[in-house]
Amino acid sequence: MNEKQRLKELAQLFLKLGFIGFGGPAAHIAMMQNEVVVKRKWLDEQHFLDLLGATNLIPGPNSTEMAIHIGHERAGVKGLIVSGLCFILPAVFLTAGFAWLYKEYGQLPEIQPFLYGIKPAIIAIILGAIFPLAKKSLKTIPLAIIGSIVLVLSLLHFNEIALLFGAGFLSLFWFSIQNKNLEKRSWIPLALFPVSQTTLVAASNWNLFLIFLKIGSILYGSGYVLFAFLDAELVAKGLLTRTELIDAIAVGQFTPGPVFSSVTFVGYQINGLSGALVSTIAIFLPSFVFVALLNPLVKKLRNYKPFSVFLDAVNVSSVAIIISICIQMGTDTITDWRTILIALVSILIAFNYKKINSAFIVIGGAFLGYILSFL
Repeated sequence: MNEKQRLKELAQLFLKLGFIGFGGPAAHIAMMQNEVVVKRKWLDEQHFLDLLGATNLIPGPNSTEMAIHIGHERAGVKGLIVSGLCFILPAVFLTAGFAWLYKEYGQLPEIQPFLYGIKPAIIAIILGAIFPLAKKSLKTIPLAIIGSIVLVLSLLHFNEIALLFGAGFLSLFWFSIQNKNLEKRSWIPLALFPVSQTTLVAASNWNLFLIFLKIGSILYGSGYVLFAFLDAELVAKGLLTRTELIDAIAVGQFTPGPVFSSVTFVGYQINGLSGALVSTIAIFLPSFVFVALLNPLVKKLRNYKPFSVFLDAVNVSSVAIIISICIQMGTDTITDWRTILIALVSILIAFNYKKINSAFIVIGGAFLGYILSFL
């Protein structure tokens, strides 16, 4: 297969995922796993896990960076650009549309009946994808213990990045005890830097670019952490109202694709179409750079034993955190007989018909949710 065909396949896949990717990063990654590991066999389970672990160690939106990683694996730098843009753009255009409606009419459309059914279906998709990843990541008893500890601590709302790095260093410590004669080498993972305060004199596009470039370069954890940064960087300085921020969060929740596309809404409210464009480019640009630098190193570092030990622990921790997110989503979402029914039907399909397109599960959940909301 030539490069042009590979790029076409990537564009088709990630445009589709961009339009149906409801449910946040865990759901997006589950859909990618189903598409590129189970159905298309582009990656094996272990390498997908390694990319997931590596993604969790760098700043930025995890699911977007996974899309970029997959594109790089499939078609190099061109694939990296195509897959990343195709995954991001559907959400950006939808969010821009909602931003225009909000600016013109001061309110958002009501789509709650459809979300009612989509959310339980998303949980089923996550469970269907995470099961084989969990089996692959639990290579040893110590890794199983680390994964269990991370799951419990994640449910107790400990910081995700602290858990990931903590698990990795704990595994390295245990490895060093077992291999005292191994040549000692030191290496330092990417450091966590606090957000510095920026004083703005005006809401210019250049200032918006600098704010979102900084956030995209240092923000760890789930996309929802983004809103805390926006509160500090924009609301506290009078560039955005808290009501607009809350509505931006709502848009991020009910549009597919990466939650980071909410900055398109924010940028539009501050500086119109140009503000939306500048903010969107700035928030996602660091992810393309980080993945382009990191991706070629993943396979090489996997062969370096200490890093391999570290990465295995990060992988099992990543799976544990996704399971934790799934449990929390289930607690918030599956609250009555209707959502229980949608979840059970979706789980049955996800586990027994693995080659079925996840889009059908999402659409089916939305349709069933809409119908049952009248009962």
